[in-house]
Amino acid sequence: MKRREIYIITGLIMFLCMGTIYSWGVFQRPLIKILEETNGKHISSTMAGMPYTIFLFFYAFSMPVAGLFIKKINPKILAILGSFLIGLAWILAGFAKSIEFIIITYGILGGIGVGVIYGIPIAVVTEWFPDKKGFSVGLTLLGFGLSPFLTAPLASELIIKFGVFSTFKILGILFLIILTLLSLFLKFPDKTEYENANKNIEFFNETTSKNMIKTTKFYALWICYMIGTFCGLMIIGISSSYAQEIIGITPLKAAFFTSFFAIFNGIGRPLFGAITDKLGTKNAITISYITIIFAGIMSLLFKTNIFIFMLSFSIIWLNLGGWLSIAPASTVNIFGKINYTSNYGILFTAYGIGAITQGFVGGYFKETFGSYNYIFYPIVISCILGLIIARVFIKDIKK
Repeated sequence: MKRREIYIITGLIMFLCMGTIYSWGVFQRPLIKILEETNGKHISSTMAGMPYTIFLFFYAFSMPVAGLFIKKINPKILAILGSFLIGLAWILAGFAKSIEFIIITYGILGGIGVGVIYGIPIAVVTEWFPDKKGFSVGLTLLGFGLSPFLTAPLASELIIKFGVFSTFKILGILFLIILTLLSLFLKFPDKTEYENANKNIEFFNETTSKNMIKTTKFYALWICYMIGTFCGLMIIGISSSYAQEIIGITPLKAAFFTSFFAIFNGIGRPLFGAITDKLGTKNAITISYITIIFAGIMSLLFKTNIFIFMLSFSIIWLNLGGWLSIAPASTVNIFGKINYTSNYGILFTAYGIGAITQGFVGGYFKETFGSYNYIFYPIVISCILGLIIARVFIKDIKK
């Protein structure tokens, strides 16, 4: 194995731990049941999903702040700080007595911890693989997408055996140890290694963050990214509940489906990274939106069909993974490599807005119409809007 592949493996395992957020559906129902019984009051659908929503929001908005320091501070130190915050958040959540305490610990503290670490493996891999940036970043992020494949059934078994609060504590200790140890492997190439990695790579269209936010194509890409994450995160957050309420299957089988969908989330990252490298940003976005629209329409037409459920949710999970490769690869393709860390940090705020929006929209449609199936209407409409924006305003840079 060439030395630089170590950084992909290290990042992949770190993202496996951090991606446990996508298993929130496994925690949500038993957690809410216990809290309602303990406190004697009903917790609404919107409030029940708020730890997941707040986590994603703080993760997205702490990432650009951390991105300002990635090149200034030893990446090992910054990653260890994030590891400590993640471990602490999960452990403290194990002592919760209210949904508000879960929001503060798991949501805010955990979200900040992931935001601090998230950009580091990506930045490191981008420096080591300038020749295959889309595919290599997608391969690294495979861990984030595949995480529920491992963590959903693991968490489900731990909850059955030890209870939901003990599960928070167990996972918190494991994440603290694993992430801290892996942080020690992270480093940027030195001058000689950097020159070797960038040999025969031509730098083009280098744009500073200040100039980037003055361009129409930045806002077009930002809106498209926000729509992609809005759709994907909303479906991921309700997958387990949807399977139980609409399809009518058991919690254990619902956890299995969460693991099954995670495979597609993971595959979507290297797949769409390669598509973006090969076909460009506009075509990658077009493929993503068309497939999501298809999945949404099929779910509306055949809402209780288990095969359509598997097909549609697999497609949308695949595309969320895809967007987490389309966006970073497109940042480099359109705005250049030199200012990638700060540029992508700014673009990543679209993920945060998508996260907070899906939480309120998903909860509103469930409470208003009494079924999660109705959320496919805003999904289809937003993707049609995004498709128009992408085709009109996003132009790939000719190298």
